[in-house]
Amino acid sequence: MTVGFVTLGCDKNTVDTERYRAELTANGARVTSDLSAADVIVVNTCGFIDAAKRESIDALVDAGAYKVRGPCRALVAVGCMVERHRAELAEALPEVDLFLGTSDADRLIPALVARGVLMPTPASVHPGVRLYDGDLPHVRYLKVSEGCDHGCAFCAIPLMRGRHRSFALDDVVREAQLLELQGARELNLVAQDLAHYGRDRRDAIALPELLAAVAAGTSVPWIRLLYLYSAGLTDRTLELLADEARLVKYLDMPIQHGSDTVLQRMRRPERAATIRATVERVRRAVPGVAVRTTCIVGFPGETEDDVSRLLDLLDEVQFERVGVFTYSAQAGTRACDLADDVPDAAKYERLERVTEHQRGITGARYDDRVGTIAHAIVDRTAAADGNADGNADGNADGNAYGNADGNADDVWTAGGVQARLSWQADDIDGVTHLDRRDLAPGTIVEVHVDAVVDDYDFRATVRRVVSTAPVTRAIGSVRRHLPLAGAGTAGSFGR
Repeated sequence: MTVGFVTLGCDKNTVDTERYRAELTANGARVTSDLSAADVIVVNTCGFIDAAKRESIDALVDAGAYKVRGPCRALVAVGCMVERHRAELAEALPEVDLFLGTSDADRLIPALVARGVLMPTPASVHPGVRLYDGDLPHVRYLKVSEGCDHGCAFCAIPLMRGRHRSFALDDVVREAQLLELQGARELNLVAQDLAHYGRDRRDAIALPELLAAVAAGTSVPWIRLLYLYSAGLTDRTLELLADEARLVKYLDMPIQHGSDTVLQRMRRPERAATIRATVERVRRAVPGVAVRTTCIVGFPGETEDDVSRLLDLLDEVQFERVGVFTYSAQAGTRACDLADDVPDAAKYERLERVTEHQRGITGARYDDRVGTIAHAIVDRTAAADGNADGNADGNADGNAYGNADGNADDVWTAGGVQARLSWQADDIDGVTHLDRRDLAPGTIVEVHVDAVVDDYDFRATVRRVVSTAPVTRAIGSVRRHLPLAGAGTAGSFGR
């Protein structure tokens, strides 16, 4: 059986798809990137906002066409959107053969065997084992928990992913080690809220212990923290971020708004004053740290005065980057019961206004970086003709945050390579063009930051190689596997 995947939404979905790939491969399937040659197509859906839902439906419709003009015998929809809207999707998309939500992850193999498209195999794969199929094997995502206990009024994630459950510390470290064996040079730790890690386990292991264990258990040179609530940032976490050289000085810390009245209606734990104080504390504790955030405009009841307060907060705090998206009501959330009284035209005008306002702030922050010495990781090399060797896709501001501040990185410095500075997270913060072409992906270099290019990108000169990328074993050749899940890890990976 040959299987093809379409993955939509956030990096946590990427992790889930890699686990599906590993499980199917262990059961005799072959993975292909050519959907027209796939016997089975799996679409991992996103249901975070309306735009993501539309994209998921379009992907399912497109994939369904291969059942008519290709060898596809089964189309499978998995993920968050299925968890929330299974009945409606089944009625609207008869071409889809299987609908498996996030709580049905263990049913994929039995369901395909039952349909006769996959031969039963006595294979057992630990849920932490993953199979990568992208173009940047040195950049990997490590999910440390599943679900969310926060009660944000606008968010349906708890309805799609369930309550927060932290994965066992030993399992996370073993998975990190496996990713390193597969060539990982940058581990991006992801969760609905990293700062919430460990609070459900009651074993005195929290985010600081997790960070220390991952750093001690691997030699991955870059470990990055993505998406954590400011309210959960402890002094110990900041101390580790400042002192551990391999923890990238970068935080993705969503605030969602700058008006206290809107934050209260959103049921967010922070207020403008606490946001200011937290960012000040972060920058005082971690010199040179880059702080990124996300905001929603057009939430029910939002006024022009509220938008002005958001702009004022952005001026005061000076985030390096801000992803902005418009509010859309999600069934089952508390905000869905509120009157959606901000017209769409006003929402999009406010999105443009906030985005343009932040553009100037980012420009000033980035100008301050010019002339500094920094570290960068090489992502892609240049082909002989000066074009990108690989996929230089536009930087959609992923994680289902909308595309408000994404920029197409089609600018390519002839004869150079594409890299990222430490304050540039994969796929959302632009790229850096280096002056050398003899550096392999995954190489860490020290650079002089020469200039800002097209608002969000940089040009830099290589001073020296800090760490050479190791030779990566071919996917499938790694023989080190995690132990089978046992009593100590049952349910650890959200299954």
